[in-house]
Amino acid sequence: MDSAPSQTRASRPRRERAATDRDIRQTARALLVGDGPEAVTLRAIARELGITAPALYRYYGSRDDLLEHLRADVVRDLGEALERDVAGSADHDGGGPARLFAICRGFRRWALTHTNEFTLVFASGAAGAASSTAKLQQLSEPFGRLFLLAAGDVLLSDDVALPSDDGMPTELRNDLAGYRDVLLAVLAEAGTEVPADRLTVGTTYLMMQFWARLYGHVTLEVFGNYPIPIAHPDTLFEALLSDLAREIGLA
Repeated sequence: MDSAPSQTRASRPRRERAATDRDIRQTARALLVGDGPEAVTLRAIARELGITAPALYRYYGSRDDLLEHLRADVVRDLGEALERDVAGSADHDGGGPARLFAICRGFRRWALTHTNEFTLVFASGAAGAASSTAKLQQLSEPFGRLFLLAAGDVLLSDDVALPSDDGMPTELRNDLAGYRDVLLAVLAEAGTEVPADRLTVGTTYLMMQFWARLYGHVTLEVFGNYPIPIAHPDTLFEALLSDLAREIGLA
């Protein structure tokens, strides 16, 4: 009569050893896509894999640790998806500004079709402070780097009217100057040499505003937080891109 429990105990270690890091991340991603960031817990993953929760600690020290790795997976996939999207778009041959705005459109499409993944990466503190958009702006990840390289191509274009440094709040100058140096270093590392007189503090301020408006608009749309009902959201988004183009001096 003890044979069944004995068999279960004997099989459990083999099942736990079979739960690889890949199994864990795939299960976590499925929970994220299906039910959102709050559904991704070590207990839920263990239940789906048929193992004990403590077995997961061999791979991840905590739920936050797991979410940080999951967030990195999502950002990598987003970058790869946008690269494919832009490469296959009619705008790709336009280079410079056309590529930048194709990335903006691709980012919006991805956000609207990957709501829970967008929430984890861009609108959730679930994975800790390190996974906020501030980390994305360190540009060490595929999406941030892709966005910056496209912006760098625009800066090198003669079509852009660069702003002066006079139109920004004086209190922000030191912060923006430090971030400008980071941008220049990342661009140079990626093989895009942007002269310092093209990426001024004023231009850095403009880039920050560009991202803030794009991110804010997409976030409002993803979560249905427009202040009024919008019957034609595509038209509204294209109007935003037109405004941004004018602000950076493009026709």
